[in-house]
Amino acid sequence: MRIKKGFVLRQLLGEYVVNGEGLERVNFNKIVSLNETAAFLWDSLKDKEFDTEMMAELLTGKYEVSKETALADSIKLAEAWKETGLLED
Repeated sequence: MRIKKGFVLRQLLGEYVVNGEGLERVNFNKIVSLNETAAFLWDSLKDKEFDTEMMAELLTGKYEVSKETALADSIKLAEAWKETGLLED
């Protein structure tokens, strides 16, 4: 999977948000809020092909979290991003 082109992570007033930028995102009228951990993953994965295993590896490399917890959290986050329309296969 991959983050769709045209989505940008920004920090506004101490909060991380993703919004669409450019003509190809005209129909995307949402702003998606991310916590610091999700923003770390977004920034690490932008412009790359990735899977939930790779996401979990990034999490275990940065945070003190078990592989099982990191993988479960990565699966939930990837599903949420897919449902929101931020990812493509």
